[in-house]
Amino acid sequence: MKVGCIGLGDIAQKAYLPVLGGRPGVELHVQTRTPATLTRVADGLHLPDGQRHRDLDSLLAQNLDAAFVHAPTSVHPDIVARLLEAGVPTYVDKPLAYELADSERLVALAEQRNVSLAVGFNRRFAPGYTQCADHPRELILMQKNRIGLPEEPRAMILDDFIHVVDTLRFLVPGPVDDVTVRARVEDGLLHHVVLQLAGDGFTALGVMNRLSGSAEEILEVSGQDTKRQVLNLAEVIDHKGQPTVRRRGDWVPVARQRGIEQAVFAFLDTVRAGKVLSARDALATHELCERVVQAVQERSA
Repeated sequence: MKVGCIGLGDIAQKAYLPVLGGRPGVELHVQTRTPATLTRVADGLHLPDGQRHRDLDSLLAQNLDAAFVHAPTSVHPDIVARLLEAGVPTYVDKPLAYELADSERLVALAEQRNVSLAVGFNRRFAPGYTQCADHPRELILMQKNRIGLPEEPRAMILDDFIHVVDTLRFLVPGPVDDVTVRARVEDGLLHHVVLQLAGDGFTALGVMNRLSGSAEEILEVSGQDTKRQVLNLAEVIDHKGQPTVRRRGDWVPVARQRGIEQAVFAFLDTVRAGKVLSARDALATHELCERVVQAVQERSA
């Protein structure tokens, strides 16, 4: 199975390439326009010259069975469109694009070509979070905070807060009939944002504070007098009277803990089986993110 990896930055090197490079039956091809990075990464993976590519044309000439896109978000629309037009099943880091119109265009193109398109919402596969999907969820609270990183609203929401938005969508137990957004913007930079989703019998809150004093990710789901809490995707605490703590095993790879390994395998298995993955649900997350962006911009106008 010939698999291409486009973009060899931190996320590719730390999370995806170790998984793809060690997967039996995968002939890995890598592509970046930066020669030094290409040589260093390919040497580390012991890839022959024929599996190293400096441009997309060279990579597409290999008749790929699948591709993973880890290039900067700004170039996603062009790269993903070329892959889909070539009939290559494509997995792309979130978001599909910064602009909703571009994301809609890519999803429509995938459907027109009948080609798989998947977006890297790895938290849907993270063990701690999948366990929360089996827990009562009358109240859902997710926080993803950072230190000293206020940012332009669209970039922050689409590059980072989108994980919170998608996780809430994944975990809500029913249709959402109310969406509320609160935010703090100063000098054009988004300091914090709060998203509330509510429906019959449940409320979900997503919080991101870029001036929180701590880099942390906390998910809590509760209901029926019980609570499950996941700290930094690694520690699961069940609360029913006395807390019960389950920690990540010492030898569990980070890619598995964060759901990336499972997401990669699920995508490749689907492609190998000849099935077509739809990105419609991923597009719904992008649509909700656009609502958040618009609400934040209205408040800062």
